[in-house]
Amino acid sequence: MPDKSAATLYFPDEPVQPRLVSPFRGPKTVKSLESLGEIYDTRAAYMVCDYQHSIGNYICDADGNLYLDVYAQIASIPLGYNNPALIEIAKSPEMIDAIVNRPALGNFPSTEWEQILREGLMAAAPPGLDKIWTALSGSDANECAYKAAFIYHRLQQRGKGVDFSDAEKTSTMLNSAPGSPDLAILSFEKAFHGRLFGSLSTTRSNPIHKLDIPAFKWPKAPFPALKYPIEDHEEYNRKEEDACLAALAKIIDEWNGTIAAVVVEPIQSEGGDNHATPYFFQQVREITKQKGVLLIVDEVQTGVAATGTFWAHEQWQLPSPPDMVTFSKKFQAAGFFYELDDLRPQQPFRQFNTWCGDPSKALIARGIVKEVKDKDLVAQTARVGDYLYNALAELQTKYPAKMSNLRGKGRGTFIAWDAPDVDARNQFLLDMKAVGVNIGGCGAHSVRLRPTLVFEEKHADLLVKAIEAVFSK
Repeated sequence: MPDKSAATLYFPDEPVQPRLVSPFRGPKTVKSLESLGEIYDTRAAYMVCDYQHSIGNYICDADGNLYLDVYAQIASIPLGYNNPALIEIAKSPEMIDAIVNRPALGNFPSTEWEQILREGLMAAAPPGLDKIWTALSGSDANECAYKAAFIYHRLQQRGKGVDFSDAEKTSTMLNSAPGSPDLAILSFEKAFHGRLFGSLSTTRSNPIHKLDIPAFKWPKAPFPALKYPIEDHEEYNRKEEDACLAALAKIIDEWNGTIAAVVVEPIQSEGGDNHATPYFFQQVREITKQKGVLLIVDEVQTGVAATGTFWAHEQWQLPSPPDMVTFSKKFQAAGFFYELDDLRPQQPFRQFNTWCGDPSKALIARGIVKEVKDKDLVAQTARVGDYLYNALAELQTKYPAKMSNLRGKGRGTFIAWDAPDVDARNQFLLDMKAVGVNIGGCGAHSVRLRPTLVFEEKHADLLVKAIEAVFSK
């Protein structure tokens, strides 16, 4: 362990508590939202932020309020606001080059690109996966993984070295088979995998994400609805998981079409922070192996040390690695890792766009990997998560009508619980801002925690104190 905490090392001037100088959505914020709203849709905006004055685990709004931030830009700030190590990277000649001369990486990779990847993203690759494709966002990462799965599947059918037929070339220009085959990606109920067309067709968490958008008619399987704490309901949870596994196998066998891949989140985040046990995921891996279906693990939200291991799926102890693992958010960069050579298309330009990722973001990712290792932030997140979970468990015992189904034990700071209903949840989120905490929700009526990796026991104490202040009103 470092002699000093990571937060103190990075942010010696970080506040010791929230600072409120005006109500939530004060006059400057309201004015800014009204003005910005003339040219940009601000209806989903919680606040207008002053990032220059945000620091560490605290986010500053336009009115000068400093909130303890346990939402962290929807789980995407890894090392706190204005982290000095990342600022130095931003000032570097490499960063200037990457931004000013942004390359079209598929056609014109830089002389530094291999080193950036090997020292950064690849240095943190999931066990067993030794190749990478970089993308532009979490949704794009999943889209690219889906494309890789489809191309792989058809390659296995067609055979290596076999050219496309004239019928394939002609029919695909008409969006018809055989060139545009009837293949599918199977996802799970309440899943969230993004908002682009392929990823949206695998998203099942909220109708508002999908309404009015044409979708591929791809299958979904049930995801276990477990009872919490998981370890107190082993018999019930095993039956629930076995039923879902049987349904998954049946859907793969009976789907009217061909399922090329199954995509799953280690913890269903937008859908309500829904968990399953390692047993469930081990069996999903076995089923996909037996049936010749690829397994894509979507670690866009869970990846990069948030769950007490660098990758959440490491806790499953799988018999063999996933075929692809997608990432984004806390890595700031995006893409997917893989191992099978055939997941790289035989022909160029099939997995391709102008940018094929962003070297400026990969430079930041390299810095994040270094800081996570140097400051031992995986172990810290595991330690702080246990500390916070135990404190919240005491609160749940004290306020069972306001907090139930606490979950995330042993999963770092990836913790959530249920409010009585959606109105109570939404009021709780507002009440927390009134006491200086920026916090988020998910699912039908859940509250989720997504703090930075430099969130520590002292921050956990502030959070628990704020929650109790709201509950005791």
